[in-house]
Amino acid sequence: MTIRADLSSAVGRTPLLRLRHASALTGCDVLGKAEFLNPGGSIKDRTALGLILDAEHTGALRPGGVIVEGTAGNTGIGLALIGGSRGYRSVIFMPDTQSREKIDALRVAGAQVRLVPAVPFKDPRHYVHIARAYAESLNETSPGSAWFGNQFDNVANRDWHEATTGVEIWEQTEGRVDGFVCSSGTGGTLAGVGRALKARKPGVKIALSDPTGSALASYINRGELLAEGNSISEGIGSSRITANFEDAPIDLAWSIDDQESVPLLHRLLREEGWCVGGSSGVNLAGAIRLAQTLGPGHTIVTVLSDAGTRYQAKLFNPAFLRGKGIPVPDWLEQAFTG
Repeated sequence: MTIRADLSSAVGRTPLLRLRHASALTGCDVLGKAEFLNPGGSIKDRTALGLILDAEHTGALRPGGVIVEGTAGNTGIGLALIGGSRGYRSVIFMPDTQSREKIDALRVAGAQVRLVPAVPFKDPRHYVHIARAYAESLNETSPGSAWFGNQFDNVANRDWHEATTGVEIWEQTEGRVDGFVCSSGTGGTLAGVGRALKARKPGVKIALSDPTGSALASYINRGELLAEGNSISEGIGSSRITANFEDAPIDLAWSIDDQESVPLLHRLLREEGWCVGGSSGVNLAGAIRLAQTLGPGHTIVTVLSDAGTRYQAKLFNPAFLRGKGIPVPDWLEQAFTG
């Protein structure tokens, strides 16, 4: 009999899914790590758990303390759920441009949500800076009462993915993985999995799938942080190099636009039944490119990061998609017109 003792023990050990269309298209085994099956619905449950466990171990997070974080949503949901189950309350700062579905999910999870304007990282009003300042203000009044998760630059994030996500992929593929690709927000998943796989198989290819509007692909390919275009994807892409992303063992990088990625996730839902979010579409586009680069017969792994229901008003809204110049499949158009 297998019984999980609590919420924390239910995070991780997600299955690998063979993605039929991508595999047939490329002649490779293209596999998706089903991170949307985590308790809080995303891969960020892993990040949240790793950060919390490290903070408890170091004494930075004390019993009954307040978790403070700046996030696009999913890490906050993980922190609120896992933190709540361990006796903490959470205050989450996030950009007001994020999906209503994620904002509501955070509130349902018990977090106190504070929306702030979406501004560049260099602006002191950026959600990460405001979250840090708020935690510092709580600790000035009551020392040790608050802990700032700092998911972007706290390398406990990367280390946890190296110890868990990367090891799971290695074991699930029985070491036959030839390439891993995903997008980067904090950089924790890409760097952690890349380090774990490279340590076991130095020849494995690690690739970045970057949404347009992010500067990371430019940094990998040309050594400069240059952002071009934009994307409806949330929670991925960056204009800076985080501590988690720094030194990630990346071999290849591509910039992926919405016109390439969103139709892939629509097809994945219609033909294979997996309803995933925008970052998963970017990841899948990168997996296809990596498979085509390596050639038939290889095993490629990517991440299905979260559920598409968290972005319903964008990804599955014909009017919104048309306004962004993104193709609307006939079945989706018919679903909204009767």
